[in-house]
Amino acid sequence: MSNTYNKRLSALRAQMTAHKIDACIIPSSDAHQSEYVADHYKSRTWLTGFTGSMGTAVATRNFAGVWADSRYFIQAETELSGSDWKLQRMKVQGAAEHIDWLCENLAPGSTVGVDGRLFTVGQVRQIERAFSAKGITLRYDLDLISEIWTENRPPVPGKRIFEHAVDYAGRTRTEKLQQIRESMKTAGADFHLISTLDDICWTFNLRGSDVECNPVFYAYSIIGMEKAFLFIDGRKIPASLKVELENDGITVKPYDSVLSFLEILPASKSIAADNNTTSIYLFNRISHAKVIESETIPIALKAVKNQTEIAGTKNAMVKDGVALVKAFRWLEKEVKKRPVAETEIAAKLAYFRSRMPLYYGESFDAIVGYNANGAIVHYRPEVGKCAYVENKGILLIDSGGQYLDGTTDITRTIAFGEPTHEQKKAYTLVLKGHIALAMLKFPKGTKGVQMDTLARMYLWQHNLNYGHGTGHGVGCFLNVHEPPQGFITGLASRGSVAHEPGMLSSNEPGYYRVGEFGIRIENLIFVEEAETFEGTTFYQFDTVTLFPIDTTMIEKSLISPQEKAWLNHYHAKVFEALSPQLNPAETGWLKRKCKPI
Repeated sequence: MSNTYNKRLSALRAQMTAHKIDACIIPSSDAHQSEYVADHYKSRTWLTGFTGSMGTAVATRNFAGVWADSRYFIQAETELSGSDWKLQRMKVQGAAEHIDWLCENLAPGSTVGVDGRLFTVGQVRQIERAFSAKGITLRYDLDLISEIWTENRPPVPGKRIFEHAVDYAGRTRTEKLQQIRESMKTAGADFHLISTLDDICWTFNLRGSDVECNPVFYAYSIIGMEKAFLFIDGRKIPASLKVELENDGITVKPYDSVLSFLEILPASKSIAADNNTTSIYLFNRISHAKVIESETIPIALKAVKNQTEIAGTKNAMVKDGVALVKAFRWLEKEVKKRPVAETEIAAKLAYFRSRMPLYYGESFDAIVGYNANGAIVHYRPEVGKCAYVENKGILLIDSGGQYLDGTTDITRTIAFGEPTHEQKKAYTLVLKGHIALAMLKFPKGTKGVQMDTLARMYLWQHNLNYGHGTGHGVGCFLNVHEPPQGFITGLASRGSVAHEPGMLSSNEPGYYRVGEFGIRIENLIFVEEAETFEGTTFYQFDTVTLFPIDTTMIEKSLISPQEKAWLNHYHAKVFEALSPQLNPAETGWLKRKCKPI
């Protein structure tokens, strides 16, 4: 396959020469800045062979590199092996280190080309600032990939969309539109442009299946003070749903007509647009109207779950826990009889979830990493290439489900046989960090970057660390990775957002020893009010994921009485919630797993 990617690189360079371009940047996103994209938009993967969800490719006349962070180092090395594409190991997750490289390696007078649909206004401005100091020009009017990817390109998705019932959403779309319009009034905007797919889905209480594992569909939206507009391939909307939308003051228009709509907005009108989510291609179509640059309004509204969403998410956690009991119990019995393929385990997880009420699909492709594969943070087992799990060693399983009433994401690391002292030590330090974050009480206004250290501090004491963030926001029957909040070491948006009651995030510290094993423990946590003391409001976390944490890997000499109490209380909660849904044999298995330490 490496020869295939080299040929595609040569074809790209031929187009660069034809357009007088010295370098080309190919990101991993689509025109809506999605993390996960439909196959049609996987240009970077098609060009380089690297399949990770995040990463940036850069090609010059004599260099080809893929910038990826530590989550993908092992995966990228393997997938790029043998081709002219070389992994560039990022030092800081989310940083634009490829721009620094271009500034250092391109001569003054050089031109860099990008597809303006794939780069936001903010990104283009940042790149232009960096390039201008070096005498480099940026062109964002080129789609070089479409000129060379002319055979066997998957079509643009055209699957039907459907309504997400208010019984699960908690608020009608008219109520949500009113919320958005109140924020628009405050900002002084007559219209609001929304490009991000999950925010459109949330606003209109609609869902789709254009992107694997994410119940979203390709569309744009513009909210006016009187009417709202949904720009979408009309064939995706059932006739009855279109009528309902029209009755709610929502006009359906063709997907590409968003461009002409923006072009003819009069100078007397203003439109709010987010420079961090709106492409430069779309932004520049606003020809006359006054632009108010502000954050996409639904992002903050969507992050704070309402009571219906909170209740639904907790209900989904019970179903997920029951499915996992069945899956893990099956696995424990099966490995005693034969080696079990990682892919078979992933399939079983999906199968047992599929038997639960309101199941829609997996929330991401399951990460099932046995021994050394567990150290590949975003590992995805493949048939014919995966490992076989035996009744010894360590297995990391990170998986999640999409239910109509909630989205789940859980990681457990389990041992078959007796783990080594080093494995138990690392596991316990990860667990201590997980518990420290779970137990935290914090004042209103506290941000993710302030809390991230708690999950790492015990690892740091032993000169250990992990390269990914400690947590991300999670949607409600939406994307499993949902901005704006989370836990991360840097001051990127995920670390600079204050956590508020109703926000749902993951708590997932880890440790990875390349070539040997990986450890991660992940639960989802809701922010809730704790108390007000001396005029200061304090919040705390409610752990809502329900499945036992492996206690056989704990080095008990490292666990404090307070941490033991937390773990025992958590396991009592798990048993109380799940046991009524299980048969006697499953209940007995769960009771053993939840035994106090």
